Amino acid sequence: MSEEEEEVEEEQQWVKVCNEKSLKSGDMLDFDQGSKKILISKIGGNVYATDRICTHAYADLSTGIMNEEEKTVTCPLHLSAFKLDTGIPQNLPAEEPIKTYKVKIQDNSIYIKLD
Repeated sequence: MSEEEEEVEEEQQWVKVCNEKSLKSGDMLDFDQGSKKILISKIGGNVYATDRICTHAYADLSTGIMNEEEKTVTCPLHLSAFKLDTGIPQNLPAEEPIKTYKVKIQDNSIYIKLD
């Protein structure tokens, strides 16, 4: 693969989500890309992207509770909390982590890398 083809492939994996200024600290945004249901969360200057559906039972984490101090989102159904940076559940009943995605901010826009 040529260097130019690699650059195109690299760019295709990054998806623009929103303008950085549209998210304030403490905000959660639901974002769908194809069949993927993604949660975008902002805490301070950090933006996190994770799967939006709880791994224990089908519940939408964007309707859950974010804890900015602990950097977690809590499922509204059975109250499992997940770390936003790693996706690791902090308590039962969830045992499987949620998937996390790389985030970059470029030209005042938030992008996530889908793989």
